[in-house]
Amino acid sequence: MIVDDLAGLNRILQEQRVIAVVGLSANPSRPSYSVAKYLLEHGYTMIPVNPGQREILGQKCYASLAEIPGKVDIVDCFRKSEDIPPLAEQAIAIGARVLWLQLGVINQEAARRASEAGLQVVMDRCIKIEHARLYGGA
Repeated sequence: MIVDDLAGLNRILQEQRVIAVVGLSANPSRPSYSVAKYLLEHGYTMIPVNPGQREILGQKCYASLAEIPGKVDIVDCFRKSEDIPPLAEQAIAIGARVLWLQLGVINQEAARRASEAGLQVVMDRCIKIEHARLYGGA
């Protein structure tokens, strides 16, 4: 199911608290870093996924979604649109509930596949912007 309304976004952000950030950069000037930092500051469990790093923002980094030992509610993707289909498959495989594609990231094929597998899908939206819009915050 594609979620593109405030009520749906609100439900996701209230109910889903464990977020794997795929493509998280260790560079503080990158958007993924500020989003991940914001998520931590707002009480979410943030799990970095970047094969080139061991730790980001004090959190153990994983090379892939499959390596994360616990449950993941939201897979937040900071990757190019063409990189999303295998990430959607991985999100399905680990039992995630939401596939969230950041601003500018759109892949209809991956969205359809994730939706068919029962995941909620958010496309072309920033989780930090949506959270701040719904609950205030910077």
